[in-house]
Amino acid sequence: MLKTALRNVLAHKARLLMTVLAVTLGVAFVSGTLVFADSSTAAHRAAVSKDYADIAVTVTPKDPPPGTAPADRPVADEHATVLDDELARKLAGLPGVAAVRPSADGLATLNAADGSPLRTGRIWAHRAAAYVPGADGKDSRHPLTAGRAPRDGTEIAVDSGTAAAGRFRIGDGITLATDGPVMTKRLVGIVTTRDTRVTAGGTLALFDKATAQRLFASPDRYTSIDLSAVPGADQAELSRRVAALLPAGRAEATTGTAQAAQQAVLVDTLTRGNEKLSLVFAGVALFIGSFLIVNTFTMLVARRTREIALLRAIGATRRQVVRSLLWEAVLLGLAASALGFPLGLGIASVLPRILSTTGEALPHGPLVIGPLPVVAALAVGVGITVLAAWLPSRKAARIAPVEALRTAEQPPTAAASRVRGAAGALLLALGAGLLLSLAGVKDASEENLRSAMFGCALLVVAVIVLAPLLAVPVLRLSGRLTGRLGITGHLAHRNALRDPRRTAATASALMISTALVAGLSVIGHSTGQALDRRAAAGLSADYVISTHTSSADIDPDAVQRVSATPGVRTATAVSDSTLFIGGGVRGISGIDPAAAPSVMRLDFVSGSLKDLGPGRIALSRTLAHENGVGAGDRIGARIGGPGQGLTPYTVVGVYEDNPTAQEALGARTEVQEKALTPGSVQRVLVRTDGATDDATKDRLRTATGNNPLLQVQDRQELVRQAAGSLSTLLTLTYGLLAIGGVIAALGIMNTLAMSVSDRTREIGVLRAIGLDRAGVRRMIRLESLTVAAFGTLLGLATGLFGAWTVGALTNGALKDYSLTLPWGTLLLVCLISLATGVVAAALPARRASALSPLEAVAEL
Repeated sequence: MLKTALRNVLAHKARLLMTVLAVTLGVAFVSGTLVFADSSTAAHRAAVSKDYADIAVTVTPKDPPPGTAPADRPVADEHATVLDDELARKLAGLPGVAAVRPSADGLATLNAADGSPLRTGRIWAHRAAAYVPGADGKDSRHPLTAGRAPRDGTEIAVDSGTAAAGRFRIGDGITLATDGPVMTKRLVGIVTTRDTRVTAGGTLALFDKATAQRLFASPDRYTSIDLSAVPGADQAELSRRVAALLPAGRAEATTGTAQAAQQAVLVDTLTRGNEKLSLVFAGVALFIGSFLIVNTFTMLVARRTREIALLRAIGATRRQVVRSLLWEAVLLGLAASALGFPLGLGIASVLPRILSTTGEALPHGPLVIGPLPVVAALAVGVGITVLAAWLPSRKAARIAPVEALRTAEQPPTAAASRVRGAAGALLLALGAGLLLSLAGVKDASEENLRSAMFGCALLVVAVIVLAPLLAVPVLRLSGRLTGRLGITGHLAHRNALRDPRRTAATASALMISTALVAGLSVIGHSTGQALDRRAAAGLSADYVISTHTSSADIDPDAVQRVSATPGVRTATAVSDSTLFIGGGVRGISGIDPAAAPSVMRLDFVSGSLKDLGPGRIALSRTLAHENGVGAGDRIGARIGGPGQGLTPYTVVGVYEDNPTAQEALGARTEVQEKALTPGSVQRVLVRTDGATDDATKDRLRTATGNNPLLQVQDRQELVRQAAGSLSTLLTLTYGLLAIGGVIAALGIMNTLAMSVSDRTREIGVLRAIGLDRAGVRRMIRLESLTVAAFGTLLGLATGLFGAWTVGALTNGALKDYSLTLPWGTLLLVCLISLATGVVAAALPARRASALSPLEAVAEL
């Protein structure tokens, strides 16, 4: 039977090629993703190992328990540490210590040469440090490539990547900020660095030691001290010696190996998300491809009915027939694995470049090919193919020897159709029932999301099972349209209706991809519209000036300069803080009650802003409802950081939920007084005389001192920023559409090619009685278009129903969510799906039109 299987594969290699290609795509995505994951992790680990290669132990300050502090360390002095030159000298005298390198590290955000903030999307990677030379006058961690090291507080050095991104040259003035006002430093040097946070898209600014200590620690103090060990020294033992020397509770020692391990865990966490998108593509490709495999083997079994019956007649058992077809599947799977794995290596090599375009550069390194990708390629290629071929093989085993005497394939029995209908109806009831039960639940919990995904899966499987039964009425309805196109349209309709099972199986791949894309497009578009509305909700200001990071505040002097900017009608400062109320923590915005109505849209249900002041707050409708209070009631609350006890506040008003105003409003003077940083300002809402052009925006940036920690955004930019989180969903949607379209095209092409082969004599007769070559091509194209239209219709219906039911869960997480259909995207999906059918018919139509009438009629 193995020889028979090999002969059949070689005999039908052209027809099986499309099946191999479909499985190859899935194998390539799976193996490529796994190789990329291993290679990316290895590259990150190698980079991290270099960072800590010469560090044996690192000493860092240790924060005291909350509410306590040593007597010589005031709680208010958050930068005070015990890491100083005296401690560094003591550490240098320990046995096993080769060198001691103190550091004063922090964060600094730079402006590019054109004045725009540099790489603001990665604030946490804006590294800043002291250039600390060793005995040779050089800092081994930051080798100079141009210029010299900074010598005083007016100078700075940057790494080569930052210099290139900001278009800096030696001698340029660079504006930057750490956590306060803007500073201007002269660039005197360019260095290289191995810090993965910088090489992966961050920035590095180097100051002289005294300046860095003043900015990030305190005078003559450091933020950390790195120790290198003499050859052969044990890191753990050295760490114990260092810990014994440190003041108890004031500092701690960590080995370089432990730091590298911690960084590696962080790296693994950050890079794990890059694998998920590719694995989703692989899963979709394999799922859709499995239907192509089932369809191909089903058609092969139907074509080889007489051959299999003859094998049964001469003594082949059912088990041998099954084994023969499964061996064919194994051979196909091996071929797909052999083709897919090299293609997967190509995917793994280009993924870092693709992902790096999103702003998160990935470290370079060689491809790491471990045993798992190889095993996965074989398991996926062979396993999926064998599983998909199992049902057709079982059907082939039931072929009786008497079938060798028949010339036509027998249609499915009425009993088989009833069983299919009952199974499909049951799955449909379960899937639709589960989704409908979730339609009224506005809770986007993980459990509900899993239930929704399971319901959608049941719904898709139900539609696939019912597709052959649905094909008859749908195709009869579509036949009224194709019949108007003449005899070729009528013939195309009859050919598609001749075998509803084959038509449904061929359309299933296109149906699945269309359903996925339509559903995700509707959810993505509706979510985007909700985010758009939410971004500008409650805002009547033309511009919002805010910080890129929560650790920075807006300089009060900058607020005054913004108010005095030409074209500005009103500029109102907003101080955001935390509000402890009702056993929970909420956000409160400190505002000026007189100026707020000109920059905020506040819709009060009861009360008003006029009585807002010390001891009096206003609450959003949701927060007021949660605590059971209304205007005029009193409630215990506390503004600012953790503390003891609550203060009674009078509720002066209740307003509709407003993201601009947060959950509560208070007087700015009181919120600033009780904030963690007294007097701080987090936002400035600006109302202009009507001009919202680039010139106005430039004047506002100038008024802020071009502080790179601040962003000036108009309403449109706020909307675009809110919608930016949908980029991954859109990428997934278009990727699924591309994968589904390719595999569906392969399936339709494969089905039509085999159908043309089966109908050789029929096409010859049509040619003999006067149907020209153009008519034959048109007939095949219309048949393909009919199949594609059937799959598209089912896919749209399934996807839209799923999006409607799942949308209720989204509404629970995003209260402004409402179902909105992206008509342009849905129309594009329909056009692409129909175009897939037209393109897939090109080769089969050409082959059919090339048949000679005499040779076709003469074929046995």
